[in-house]
Amino acid sequence: MPRAFADLVLRGGPVHTMAGGDPATALAVRNSRVSRVGTDAHVRDLTGPRTTVVDLNGRAVIPGINDAHLHATWLGLRWPHTLLGDSAGSQRSLQRSLRTDAERRAAILRAGDVLARLGITSYTEPGLGPGEDGGSTGAFGSSVVRQYRELAAEGLLRSRVTALWLYGEVDGPSAYADLARGLSTIDDNRMDPRHLSFTGVKIFADGIPPMRSAYLDDGYSDGGRGELLVDGKDDAERERHLTDMILAVHRAGLQVGVHATGDRAIEVVLDAVAMARAERDVDLRHYVIHGDLVTAAQLRRMARLGVGLAVQAGIAVRTAKAVEAVLAAGRAENAWPFQDILRAGVPLCLTSDAPVLAPDWRREIAAADEWLGAAADVRARVECLLRCYTVNPARQDGADSWKGTLAAGMAADLCVLSADPLALTAAELPEVEIDLTVLGGKIVYERLR
Repeated sequence: MPRAFADLVLRGGPVHTMAGGDPATALAVRNSRVSRVGTDAHVRDLTGPRTTVVDLNGRAVIPGINDAHLHATWLGLRWPHTLLGDSAGSQRSLQRSLRTDAERRAAILRAGDVLARLGITSYTEPGLGPGEDGGSTGAFGSSVVRQYRELAAEGLLRSRVTALWLYGEVDGPSAYADLARGLSTIDDNRMDPRHLSFTGVKIFADGIPPMRSAYLDDGYSDGGRGELLVDGKDDAERERHLTDMILAVHRAGLQVGVHATGDRAIEVVLDAVAMARAERDVDLRHYVIHGDLVTAAQLRRMARLGVGLAVQAGIAVRTAKAVEAVLAAGRAENAWPFQDILRAGVPLCLTSDAPVLAPDWRREIAAADEWLGAAADVRARVECLLRCYTVNPARQDGADSWKGTLAAGMAADLCVLSADPLALTAAELPEVEIDLTVLGGKIVYERLR
């Protein structure tokens, strides 16, 4: 019987599998999966005449990055301009839109190129569907869904894509009737979920604190509290409709990702998830998006309910003063409580929300570390934050059984870094180069050195 040689071998540098176990210096890939992890000697017998060999020379391997909240089509339209950050762009660039299917297809492909250069092998498009068919950007409607499906069928996607359906407007109103109608018309389209998977539904519960549109128990300096974006004649009816929407998604066996920034909005979401789990106790990986003003008590509840949290540390750093300006005295001190999130054991995903920010995970980890403050164990801190871009997002995707770590048998999604991230501080990460990106065992990006 002929020996089963590896398709790809990486050797001679630290391999951080994020799966525990002994430190490794080599990794072998066969048939799109990790076949063996260990020392250089452990993979020597798998290296054959047709094996692609990458000598790391001290460079480091980590699992492919998974940005769990990234608007790739919109990113492809706007790049290199972002809404916040170093390249905010002109007013003209802010008003650009995608008008045709060809333009949407090109935007998705352009985003794929940008993400491959950053070592990103998976991402979540958090909201695509009929709610935005008349949207001004053209980056979120049903036509985008069609382009994703066509690209996946043609094998042209350069990342694994998870997506959520959208039946309301982006940052705007939604109605239970529209969501119910949408749930009744979902088709599975029989796509390979390892390339493109629609796991659930996105709901916008409220807005954001700087615009005084986050829904609070109380706490704006002008005495207001905001309100939910869900339809209804008053707060009680809007809360009931949001609850009904979450229950409907759960009953359909789908995940729900809820944009909720105010503490009152988050409380309504958690009450609804608790009702859903009491009715049908299955963990569908529901999660809160942003969660700016989540409380310590709510975090403990989230951990018990299995509710995840997708946040953007870079937004926290950049908008902290704006949030402080609109909240009542003392409220802003408890915004974005990263220490409490980690302490509570809530499944935390660090994300970019690109193109709100650039999709650069190195900068987001540095921002999270800055927000957290000094660490007694720098290596443990960096590893913890790396898990928020690898292991935890795979869980959110419902795909942690086959991606997110580099254990044997897992998907061979990885990136090679010019330096070992666990030998650096988080503040040094943005200077580390991405030298190689591998998706399913195939090299999709290699930096010229």
